[in-house]
Amino acid sequence: MSYQVLARKYRPQRFADVVGQDHVTQTLSHAIEQSRIAHAYLFCGPRGTGKTTIARIFAKCLNCTGGPKVDFAPDDLRCLEIAEGRSMDVLEIDGASNNGVDQVRELRETAKYAPAAAKFKIYIIDEVHMLSTAAFNALLKTLEEPPAHVKFMFATTDPEKVLPTILSRCQRFDLRRLAAALIVKHLSTIARLEGVRIDDAALDAIARGADGGMRDAESTLDQLISFCGQEIVEADVLSMFGLTARGQILGLARAVLAGQTADVLRELEELARNGKDLGRLLSDLLNHFRNLLIYQVSGGDQRLLEVTEAEWTALRDQSAAITSEALVRLMEILTEGEGRWRDAVSKKILLEVTLLKAIQAREAIGLDAVLRQLHQMRQEEAAPASAPPTAAPPPAVALREAAPPGETTEALPAQASTPPPPPAQGGDVATLWPNLLEAVGRVSTFTRSYLAKAFPVRLDDKHLVIGFDPEFADQLPLVDNPRNQAILQTKLTELGWPGLKVSFVQAEAPPTAARPPAPPAPPAPAAPPRRAASPPPAAAPEKLDPADFKDDPLIKQALELFKGQIVEVRA
Repeated sequence: MSYQVLARKYRPQRFADVVGQDHVTQTLSHAIEQSRIAHAYLFCGPRGTGKTTIARIFAKCLNCTGGPKVDFAPDDLRCLEIAEGRSMDVLEIDGASNNGVDQVRELRETAKYAPAAAKFKIYIIDEVHMLSTAAFNALLKTLEEPPAHVKFMFATTDPEKVLPTILSRCQRFDLRRLAAALIVKHLSTIARLEGVRIDDAALDAIARGADGGMRDAESTLDQLISFCGQEIVEADVLSMFGLTARGQILGLARAVLAGQTADVLRELEELARNGKDLGRLLSDLLNHFRNLLIYQVSGGDQRLLEVTEAEWTALRDQSAAITSEALVRLMEILTEGEGRWRDAVSKKILLEVTLLKAIQAREAIGLDAVLRQLHQMRQEEAAPASAPPTAAPPPAVALREAAPPGETTEALPAQASTPPPPPAQGGDVATLWPNLLEAVGRVSTFTRSYLAKAFPVRLDDKHLVIGFDPEFADQLPLVDNPRNQAILQTKLTELGWPGLKVSFVQAEAPPTAARPPAPPAPPAPAAPPRRAASPPPAAAPEKLDPADFKDDPLIKQALELFKGQIVEVRA
């Protein structure tokens, strides 16, 4: 006999042999047992998932000797005829080559005649979506009210192209892509029957390459046996099909999460030099980060993930390296790159740019977060302007301030200790701090809003340490920049503290009672006398300097992130 490929040799012959489509086989089995057999069925799903195979098995169940029944004899002559394509009562039609009106009219004419030997005349039309619109319309009447001895079984990979009028006349079954674990188990059985030794890593690589299609996996195994002989290892699978090893994918994902740009480019260059399929690599990376996201949001529910033990360990370790929000942004970048892959001229450069953008996306700030922060700053800025005037600051007292990390906490001396040079507006932290805030606010509203969340930690004749509570630690990189340092130095000089160094630290805020009072609101301009019953005038909106607004670090960061530009600055 001529050689028969594995996909045909091990094709399921009964419903019990079908792998991974229990929701379809059980429904059809119960329909036969309860004598609820419809006249038309539509099997949908990706290639190689068993659509035509299930249609043939169903035809065997209907036309077997003594049928319809599920448990037919394996050596039943009618079933053997159907399996070998010799049955006169089970006609398989290719929808791609018989898609015209004339072929459908011929089918309608032959459907009138009774079956030759079996109970039903069954038409199996593969790739039915390839029929023309006119052919579909010609089939409608026969499909809706066929003779009692006629059954239709359609198979398609693209049900969206089937006319709704056809869909409404069929019982539809959607076949799923097969889980990798099921493919691995089935291939292991075939390898054992064929006398082939194959390691688990090689089986996993074949299952990944098959992308849920059993026929693809069986064809791959067939080809590997021809290439490698009776012993197959993972390296053989990877070299033949250009797949990337699972360990390399995990390592590349780990480098992306750690922001190791040089390592990512170096690893990508090595994979490209070894002839790996870069498009498949991008898909595998995206699938890994999808698993990582599900791991995070599900709290590590193993039932939702089909991963190996090594992948599970990697997911557990990498989960702490990134937040769910940042992971979603990273996946959006990879998805965008995958969508542009087909039209890219230089695919390697596209993948390099995509991975670099993915690394940057880890630290990006979402638009909602930026808007919330700007709204909060606006509210905090408006609050002092509407507050009533406060009394003059109390006399200086010795305060115990929070020390920055690594330094001991000590009480600030009162003015009796060595004083700094005579200031223009007070000589201690209690009076300097509110005056400094007021002076900075006249120059930069945004810098003043940052400092409103801060507090003085230590002051001497050479150094002013400004602290941010851990709650506002994210303000540190926004306020500690050369521009704000220059503003503070200038205002400290005007207040009588020339040459004073300013630094920012993260520290626990002191008790509220011990913190310096907020600066008094500027006095309202003189106005003509009003009657007592008249309400106070509304505060005029503060005018912002457009140049100051554009130079703010937070605004710059938002413009860079969203590739925007400032059209107008309003108070």
